[in-house]
Amino acid sequence: MADQKSPTKILRPLFDDDLAAIALSGDNIVDDAIFAYGMIGDCSLESLEAKRLVFKQVVFNNAIFNRVALKHVELVNVRFQNCDLSNADFHEASLHRVEFINCKIIGIDLGEATLREVVFENCNGQYAFFSYSNCKQVAFLECQLSFSDFKNSVFSKVEFQKCNLLQAQMNYTNLKGIDFSSCDIEGLGVNIPDVKGAIVTSMQAVALSALLGLIVKSSCDQEV
Repeated sequence: MADQKSPTKILRPLFDDDLAAIALSGDNIVDDAIFAYGMIGDCSLESLEAKRLVFKQVVFNNAIFNRVALKHVELVNVRFQNCDLSNADFHEASLHRVEFINCKIIGIDLGEATLREVVFENCNGQYAFFSYSNCKQVAFLECQLSFSDFKNSVFSKVEFQKCNLLQAQMNYTNLKGIDFSSCDIEGLGVNIPDVKGAIVTSMQAVALSALLGLIVKSSCDQEV
């Protein structure tokens, strides 16, 4: 069911009623491991590294990812709630029906990731790395995304609501149809073709024009 806060129809994760507890450790975090139909909570994952893990119908609650690298991880119907994924390496991950709620994702690496039906809600994602990601039906709701990196990404039905995008980088990303009107986009890094068709307020338009090297002259500046 789509989130009521999001005008985009994004499907939320679906879970069975009887999810069993799952314990993660260095013993079972290995390449190609599969974890399904369970809950992972109140744990700290330290210095773990594995490739091509699969998490399906899994809820993470109050989990801390510390120096964790799970490249090519596949997440299907997964919820992260009140988790700390700061600097987690999810490079080239595949996310389908995933939500991050009240999470700390500072510096998370989702570069070259594929995101489908993904929601980030009330998350701190400063310095988050999404460069070269492919995002379709993705919502960022009331998130801190200052200094984040979305360069060279593909956006389709992506939205930002009440987000702090201070000095975020979106160069070489087509922003046509993206509504930034409720966000702080001061210092947004873009090229002139990138912002064609983007939705902004009049004040944001003036700020963007200055950022792109344009000089805005009001009618009162004309000589009489």
